[in-house]
Amino acid sequence: MTVAISVRDVTVHYGEVLALDRATLDIQAGRVCGLVGMNGSGKSTLFKTVMGLLRPDSGTVRVNGENPGKARKSGVVGYVPQSEVVDWAFPLSVRDVVMTGRYGHMGFTRHAKRADHEAVDHALERVELTEYANRQIGQLSGGQKKRAFVARGIAQGATILLLDEPFAGVDKRSEATITRLLRELADDGATILVSTHDLHALPGLADEAILLMRRVLMHGDPDEVLQPDNLALAFGLDVLNRGTTS
Repeated sequence: MTVAISVRDVTVHYGEVLALDRATLDIQAGRVCGLVGMNGSGKSTLFKTVMGLLRPDSGTVRVNGENPGKARKSGVVGYVPQSEVVDWAFPLSVRDVVMTGRYGHMGFTRHAKRADHEAVDHALERVELTEYANRQIGQLSGGQKKRAFVARGIAQGATILLLDEPFAGVDKRSEATITRLLRELADDGATILVSTHDLHALPGLADEAILLMRRVLMHGDPDEVLQPDNLALAFGLDVLNRGTTS
């Protein structure tokens, strides 16, 4: 199978702070991969490196065999951010947000053509937000906001989607809808990398999981990766004494 994301011995520092330490992983096309780790484990740094927004101190990253910056500029990579980093008061409709995914297809004028409108309509239909197309983005529920950004990636034509905590602040119905959508996209050949703290939902979503603590501690079947003894490596859980009393 084709390797969509390849990270080889990647080390990243922020000043004196070590964010990634010789991280190595491969994710094949058409797979959903869950990224698990505590805050400060390097998940956001890994995302930025895969998107070409950060250049590693050492090591290499390839996205569909290309330089990550080139892959991002060509629209190969789509990103669904955490809710708290978005200005939801900005006067953009849902359609406007999804249309930003087409900017790379429009040239400098950013004049939307028929193909752009059709791509946006298809993406909105795919995420079940057609009836909300003209609503201001901040008026949507948490789950609907996440779906709007997934729609942006679909309209963009991205074959690799990076989602940062897509289940944070959403209800169970929206979680199920997003999970189903991501599985459908993977079945269509997209590669999905999902950062999440929702460990209970991960086996139903992901084909594989990565346990990260600056370096890749484990990469494999979610049920295996999420075993308590393995999670202890990343989260410092006292699994050996769980259930005991003092």
